[in-house]
Amino acid sequence: MLAVHHLRRLSAAVRLDRRSASAVAALPSAGAARFHDFDAAVSECIERRELRAGRQVHARMVAAGYRPALYLATRLVIMYARCGALGDARNVLDGMPERNVVSWTAMISGYSQNERPAEAMELFVTMLRAGCDPNEFTLASVLTSCTGSQGIYPIKQVHAFAVKRNFELHMFVGSALLDMYAKSENIKEARRVFDMLPARDVVSYTAIISGYTQLGLDEEALDLFRQLYNEGMQCNQVTFTALLNALSGLASLDYGKQVHGLILCKELPLFMALQNSLIDMYSKCGKLLYSRRVFDNMPERSVVSWNAILMGYGRHGLAHEVSQLFASMHEEVKPDSVTLLAVLSGYSHGGMVDEGLDMFDLIVKEQSTLLNIEHYGCVIDLLGRSGRLEKAISLIQKMPFEPTRAIWGSLLGACRVHANVHVGELVSQKLLEIEPENAGNYVILSNIYAAAGMWKDVFRVRKLMLKKTVIKEPGRSWMILDKVIHTFHSSERFHPKKEDIDAKIKEIYAAIKAASFVPDLSCVLHDVDDEQKERMLLGHSEKLAITFGLMSTRSGLTIRVMKNLRICVDCHNFAKFVSKVYGREISLRDKNRFHLITEGACTCGDYW
Repeated sequence: MLAVHHLRRLSAAVRLDRRSASAVAALPSAGAARFHDFDAAVSECIERRELRAGRQVHARMVAAGYRPALYLATRLVIMYARCGALGDARNVLDGMPERNVVSWTAMISGYSQNERPAEAMELFVTMLRAGCDPNEFTLASVLTSCTGSQGIYPIKQVHAFAVKRNFELHMFVGSALLDMYAKSENIKEARRVFDMLPARDVVSYTAIISGYTQLGLDEEALDLFRQLYNEGMQCNQVTFTALLNALSGLASLDYGKQVHGLILCKELPLFMALQNSLIDMYSKCGKLLYSRRVFDNMPERSVVSWNAILMGYGRHGLAHEVSQLFASMHEEVKPDSVTLLAVLSGYSHGGMVDEGLDMFDLIVKEQSTLLNIEHYGCVIDLLGRSGRLEKAISLIQKMPFEPTRAIWGSLLGACRVHANVHVGELVSQKLLEIEPENAGNYVILSNIYAAAGMWKDVFRVRKLMLKKTVIKEPGRSWMILDKVIHTFHSSERFHPKKEDIDAKIKEIYAAIKAASFVPDLSCVLHDVDDEQKERMLLGHSEKLAITFGLMSTRSGLTIRVMKNLRICVDCHNFAKFVSKVYGREISLRDKNRFHLITEGACTCGDYW
């Protein structure tokens, strides 16, 4: 039973608005009220999520001396939980002389939906100790609470319980299981659960697609969407949002346009999250004009919408546009920590070094509470790109955070660009202590030595790599043509059109050399003669992809290439000359940013 003082507080509920008052007004006098009257009133409060009205209905029960039966007491728990009044819901549950699986599940679900996982798990254990057997809805609710510092262990515990009680293959439990495995980045176990489900719905498909996308396995996510679509399921906005995130990773403009068209054709409500995903997808596919069109046509924009478009412009190196957007943003929404990161990143990619440093100083003075390690990392990247390596080191020493491997990695990359051996050795030493298994750090240090002609040190680093058995991530480039992903590796040997590509690239090489192209041999990090260096440069994956695009697309179409690593200077120059000689627009997206090349000029201004 509730405490007397709590009952008095409930009976003195605040005045209701006209709509919610009907739930209470429909009740007869306290003495005449019957079960179905209270049930109808509580049900209306649940449907409308009217907490104040629900409290008055409950107060009427107390005033009438009415002791609600198991069913009605459970409905009160549901009402309070749905309205977020978890304390009131728990008081009702604790005061029930008898509880069933629905009562327990309603409270567990309330904790789960209000992001109180520890209490949900604790109550689930209490329920089991009380001798009440959970059903599929209980397990689905408690699975959504298997988050936090314990990692995957609670999921496996509930999974084992579900298997023991033969609930593993139930739609609700199976979907919750694969969703939690996917969110905990255990995608193999998530896929195993998905494949075992006797029947799948859009929820289970969406969960596994989101899991693949979260881990950057975008091709797998796209394949699953095709499977979902071919089975004739009706997708919702959550499915499309996950799919658009996958297409952002693949930079698949054609698919992105088709999905956008499908959303419009199905007349799905354009929720803000879906529109934000469209902005992000178009910007990552190199179509900022489309991103801006979606952004400008939004009836309402959140700070996430502004952050998405700011990130898009920054990714393309359009720092002045970032600055203008940021100035106008203040009229609509208040910037947050991500906004400041987007603007600083935009300044970094656009080469607006002094403006970026001035803004950072202003943030430190006026909005220091919004600063985190990522903002410092962005400024260190800005200093590194501009060659101010000593100043970057000084900032690292002064900042109130421990430098991360990402910060040291960014600075090491800058040392390679600016051929600074001294700082490069200092930074690489820090990185090799933090992550001795990361091959990229060894490779960059080796590249710094190679650029300086320090071949003995190059061989020493490569020998160290062999000793520690670290393997460099191979460079690869890809493009999508006619819904097929064509992937190229350096010195490609297995593409079905290899001979045609080899012949075409020699033709292109002769044509651009006649137009004054000079290969940048410093990009070859091997101690070989110049002729051998030229042959090695021709085998770079982005050159092969551009050549294939030139062969396979008609004049006037943009050649769109993606690369997993940073594009080298020689390949960038190659793309500029191909664009000029052949009159083609080339969109190159590397690990860090976009390069849109038209008539021999790149939007990056040769600054990346």
